Amino acid sequence: MSLTPISITAKEETSTKTKLVLSKLEKLIDLLNEKSLEPASVSIINAEIEIINGLETAHNKQLKKALEKSLRTILKHLETKYKWVPNNHYQNLWMALGMSCFGIPMGVALGATQGNMAFIGMGLPFGMLFGIALGSQMDKKAAQEGRQLHICEK
Repeated sequence: MSLTPISITAKEETSTKTKLVLSKLEKLIDLLNEKSLEPASVSIINAEIEIINGLETAHNKQLKKALEKSLRTILKHLETKYKWVPNNHYQNLWMALGMSCFGIPMGVALGATQGNMAFIGMGLPFGMLFGIALGSQMDKKAAQEGRQLHICEK
């Protein structure tokens, strides 16, 4: 079973952000056509593509919103089912986690030891650095294992 191609095309009045999301979705579909997928996964992805193909006359905002929703749904399914992730997935995820889980507590500890809670923001860059480093390592591991989908231009 193969995936249904996306039949909508970007018009001149389509915004650049919508064109970017559409190109990411098209790249993802092209990559997935090269891989072997289970029939259940193919039907889930084809259902999302059919929703997109039915929106040819949609306005720019509606089209962008539907494209982003379909892209998120497909990527989430691929992550849970096959452990396939887009490039920089773990870096983006762990940057936020590093800031919230490590950066804020470090800032609170620094502020408490200095007796001035204005230093609470000083921990955020350290948490961000820690999260980016950890996420980059996980992205490298995913790339070595062949689990990374290159759909972004980075």
